[in-house]
Amino acid sequence: MLILITNDDGFQSGGLLALRQALAQVSETVVVAPDRNWSAAGRYRKLFDPLRVWETQLADGSAARTCDGTPADCVALAMMGLLDPRPDIVVSGINHGANLGDDLLYSGTVAAAMEGVMYGVPGIAVSLFGQGEQGWDFRAAGEAIATLIQKLQNHSLPEGMLLNVNVPTGPPEAIAGLRITRLGRRIYHDELLVRHDPRGRPYYWIAGPEPEADLEEGTDVAAIAAGYVSITPIHLDLTSHSWMNTLRGWGLED
Repeated sequence: MLILITNDDGFQSGGLLALRQALAQVSETVVVAPDRNWSAAGRYRKLFDPLRVWETQLADGSAARTCDGTPADCVALAMMGLLDPRPDIVVSGINHGANLGDDLLYSGTVAAAMEGVMYGVPGIAVSLFGQGEQGWDFRAAGEAIATLIQKLQNHSLPEGMLLNVNVPTGPPEAIAGLRITRLGRRIYHDELLVRHDPRGRPYYWIAGPEPEADLEEGTDVAAIAAGYVSITPIHLDLTSHSWMNTLRGWGLED
């Protein structure tokens, strides 16, 4: 299994290095990652500019490629011919910060995994929840994703499916276990801050407190809050199938 590793924090990210080191123990890996941070970029693609790719090295000296495009661009290039052979799976992360609930709609980490699914290969997004007193500790996340990759060598994901994995920060022995979850909710209380430049023109910051967690049982948000690794299967089909007949009842097709 050839694993394409990417992220949205940039190729110099400690999470990317930790992910490559963990997965290199169980399979063959190749890294194509953005040259800068694209957090919250979602599935943005650079369609009106050329894309450039450079050979580089990660902090441990391992070979990698970096691209001036988005996380989704990195995966698309790899799938369209930049890499030969074509990767068998895309693993994106380890993100500095969780991607829970509605965060998936913004996440560049998840977008990279989605891009792999669009090209017919499985995708996994892995994110770290919380920064410990000693900084970001990727050990548990690396171990969890390596275990998952080993499982995928004997099992397959359905077409159009990706796995969104969130892991509490810390050593593996501190993890309570693993839970299969559905998407939950984090309630944001964003605020618009207005400032003025020296010429009196306004500019804006979007700020606010940390989001409030809705700890509904069975959700990724609740699992992470309880110290568990959360694995949520995500399907690219966003259709509300249960509502189709209700909508037909409005008579719109008559």
